[in-house]
Amino acid sequence: MNLLWGVVVTLLSLLAWGGQVVSWFSPVTAVRWQLAEAEEDVEPAFWADGRGEALWDILTLWTMVVAGVLLIADASSWAYFGLVGGGMYLYFGGRIIFTRVAMQRRGLRIGAPQNVRLGYIFGALWATMGLITILAAIASLES
Repeated sequence: MNLLWGVVVTLLSLLAWGGQVVSWFSPVTAVRWQLAEAEEDVEPAFWADGRGEALWDILTLWTMVVAGVLLIADASSWAYFGLVGGGMYLYFGGRIIFTRVAMQRRGLRIGAPQNVRLGYIFGALWATMGLITILAAIASLES
């Protein structure tokens, strides 16, 4: 089970972290790959927030990638990275969802409907992955 969860965590967290790397270093590529919205298609504050978030996520979201790799390698230290990374992804996923809900309710342009929907889906996926990883890490440390 650890191997399977390690693979899931590694792949999903690489998608998030890697997407933020692309968003920060090449916004045009991120738009082409539908990882981000074009600047002209969203509110200026939403665009600026996304740019800052991309840089912060590059600096923090790697922790879950490391947790997944350590889990695959069956290294007990995965749990410490899982606690930190799980917390980061729980926050990351929740922020994606609640920020978009608040902005939509105020009628702000935050992107094409299909991209917003994908944001909700992946935000929920990453938050759920974070919560499950936190619980698994706690269980691992208790044993």
